[in-house]
Amino acid sequence: MSLRHLVVAAVLIAVAACSKPGATPAPIPVKVVVVSMFETGQITGDEPGEFQYWIERQKLDTAFPFAMGEYELRMNDAGLLAICTGGGITNAATSIMALGADPRFDLSKAYWLITGIAGGDPADVSLGTAAWARHVVDGDLLYEIDAREIPAEWPYGLLPLGAKKPNDKADGWTVDTIHFPLNTALVDWAYGLTRDHPVADSAGIAAFRQQFAGYPNAIKPPFVTIGDTMSSSTYFHGDLMTRWANDWMKLQAGSNANFMMSAMEDSGTLTALRRLSRAQRIDMSRVMVLRTASNFSAQPPGKDAAWSTTAEYPEKGRPAIEAAYQVGNIVVQQLITGWDRYRDQVPSAAPSP
Repeated sequence: MSLRHLVVAAVLIAVAACSKPGATPAPIPVKVVVVSMFETGQITGDEPGEFQYWIERQKLDTAFPFAMGEYELRMNDAGLLAICTGGGITNAATSIMALGADPRFDLSKAYWLITGIAGGDPADVSLGTAAWARHVVDGDLLYEIDAREIPAEWPYGLLPLGAKKPNDKADGWTVDTIHFPLNTALVDWAYGLTRDHPVADSAGIAAFRQQFAGYPNAIKPPFVTIGDTMSSSTYFHGDLMTRWANDWMKLQAGSNANFMMSAMEDSGTLTALRRLSRAQRIDMSRVMVLRTASNFSAQPPGKDAAWSTTAEYPEKGRPAIEAAYQVGNIVVQQLITGWDRYRDQVPSAAPSP
């Protein structure tokens, strides 16, 4: 039965429910949810944000009104549902919670692909690079002192909640929405499917990355890797803040974690998904995060942090938007075409180095 037929059936059931107390429409089963964060202008037919390529290229032609979200939901007959949350942690958390509690959808077996653009650490990635995260760490839940007032021995004015100094949380109080470890076996499976995908290069990002002499990874053509994501509604930039992000990632997620991407929403999305998992609405073992570098989190040699913060994204970030779709869609299509297997068995792979 097609999705349109399911929607019509749900409407007919709802009408019948008026004369049959207690009857409710059967929820629509979802195989994969693609979570994007921002759109520019309209959701189709103009300059693309993170949502548009999924709608247009996957023919997500069925629209669902979504009053508690920023945009309507889109779906196709194959079982792919897409949402655009709106930017920032609060938008992401509220939009995903609204979707997860929506009685129109059965999300119990759905895989979640959170995918969008980010600022990349030039020590690890080049522009257009796609990184699958094993860890997401929130970068807003902390103490902050103005840099002009920090003790001389401190590397920066950011320290954990309840701590006495940076990089110390032995005696600190905290909250449970800072570190989100993901299903490593699923991450490694997704990486294995995509690691050899030739991420498209372009003249604009090739020219921009040449400024990063001394950063071997930054001057490479774009590639696919495994690397962790910092989630912060505060849009940080610069060598010193990138140093802090690397330290913070290891402090919160462990010595094997490696900060590669700075983004604005993922801890909000994962907070909502964790709560929905408690209510058995979704399965946290089926969640993936893929971020692609539209810009760098730190300046090149010879420039300062203010320049890095205000510089235009090369080609308006289009290469990263394209990479998020191209790399992410490999995994989406594998899950959908292999649904007979993956509906009840979460894929896994041997750990990647």
